[in-house]
Amino acid sequence: MLRTSDPRSALESRTRRLAAPEGSRPQESDRVMRVLLVYPRNPDTFWSFRHSLPFVSRKCSFQPLGLLTIAAMMPREWELRLVDLNVESLQDDEIVRADYVLITGMVVHKASIHEVVERCRRLGRRVIAGGPVFTTGIDGFPDVEHFVLGEAEEVLPALVADMERGTVQRVYQASDRPDVRRVPVPRWDLIDMSSYVTMSVQFSRGCPYDCEFCDIIEMNGRVPRTKTPEQLIGELDALRAHGWDDMVFIVDDNFIGNKKCAKALLRELIAWRGRTGSHMGFLTEASVNLAEDPELCELMALAGFKKVFLGIETPSLEGLEECHKLQNTRRDLVESVQTIQRAGMEVMGGFIVGFDSDREDIFRRQFEFIQRSGVVTAMVGLLTALPQTALYRRLQREGRIQAETTGNNVEAVLNFETKLPREFLVEGYRELMNRLYEPKVYYRRIRTFLAHHRPQGPSLATSFRDVIAFLRSTWMLGVRHRGRLAYWRCLVGTLVRRPRQFPVAIELAIVGHHFRRVASRL
Repeated sequence: MLRTSDPRSALESRTRRLAAPEGSRPQESDRVMRVLLVYPRNPDTFWSFRHSLPFVSRKCSFQPLGLLTIAAMMPREWELRLVDLNVESLQDDEIVRADYVLITGMVVHKASIHEVVERCRRLGRRVIAGGPVFTTGIDGFPDVEHFVLGEAEEVLPALVADMERGTVQRVYQASDRPDVRRVPVPRWDLIDMSSYVTMSVQFSRGCPYDCEFCDIIEMNGRVPRTKTPEQLIGELDALRAHGWDDMVFIVDDNFIGNKKCAKALLRELIAWRGRTGSHMGFLTEASVNLAEDPELCELMALAGFKKVFLGIETPSLEGLEECHKLQNTRRDLVESVQTIQRAGMEVMGGFIVGFDSDREDIFRRQFEFIQRSGVVTAMVGLLTALPQTALYRRLQREGRIQAETTGNNVEAVLNFETKLPREFLVEGYRELMNRLYEPKVYYRRIRTFLAHHRPQGPSLATSFRDVIAFLRSTWMLGVRHRGRLAYWRCLVGTLVRRPRQFPVAIELAIVGHHFRRVASRL
């Protein structure tokens, strides 16, 4: 639980009167504290959607929610500047002007983080670092002076007070998991929303399951903690007040980890849509057992959920048992996917190859499953042993860890000794990815999905940006690029037989271009 009911108000009443030690920076009453928040550059990964962004005239897919939330817990009189390196460049004078530079990121951001840290070191500015990559790998950043490990809410009051006194400690780490009901509304005013495709909010943290390869349960725990429905709706109202009424990613570890709370939120969201006339659509992450709850599926559709990411992992029962993904062993996975599709949501799927129990036919089985189920957005990765996971600890005990992970789950890289030959897995993975996103195969999968998908709930508004994206796709995908015949066959067939699903088909065609580019570079 948070030990301070309101971090900002407590700090404002306490820290202004702190006397600054000799040689420290001037206290707040003498000069406004200047803080620079930096989000690192995304590499060209599956989820970056970099090659789709030009179609929709945007610079980045998602905004840096963590930094915006941290910013909301700092005193209002501080001068904050947020630089997302996916949207704009970072200037040296911005670093020099700051009293402190705050940076966050995931494992995949290591290279960009090191670049920013080196620039700050060269310019004489201290870095305070927090986020998953530091929480699970502090030893990899010897040039960083200060760390916030784990969830930050509980330690922010002490950190802010120390920043004002100029006595920032080496490490801050909470002893308890924070109460997310006390997390403030993110500082949406610090970003230019027109640079992003989708905004993000968070309803819950934690997941009740125990997947061996997952680091989420290590960082956020297995008991889901949820905000109140009123709290999340307040965040959505704040988004609308800043001009956003488009897609919103609810970035939960497992949105249905606490089904009772999820249903309560969904009922409030449905009522909120009726009151406000909002055109927001939602996407989120959940577990496959969503398919077992018709009421939950219906509520999600009525609330405006259009997509859900599922960790399907593998069609191999042995593989699911090996990684402790037992919740996926109790059901027909193809039928589960299609049940959710019939409820009106696109299923995006995560798949893994490289389990000890995998046999040489695993690539064929993965391909057949993905095609048959109609999971158009299929993120397949080689198994990676992430730091501080049960998988990493097991492989370390067995003496099989060979390298640290890059965090990019679509790189043809393995960081442990495998049971199947490494060369076989790497080559098979490259072939599978390229085959999945070959135009004829990909558009066939779109048609399979559309055949099962039944649009439900509120329709999303079509914007001028959508029209431009369609026109650009007709030129790029329908004229210039390989696969144009498959493109036109898919779009014309959809327009004739399923006109309500035509916008979905266009969007999937555009993101398929990105996936194809990523796969071709493996």
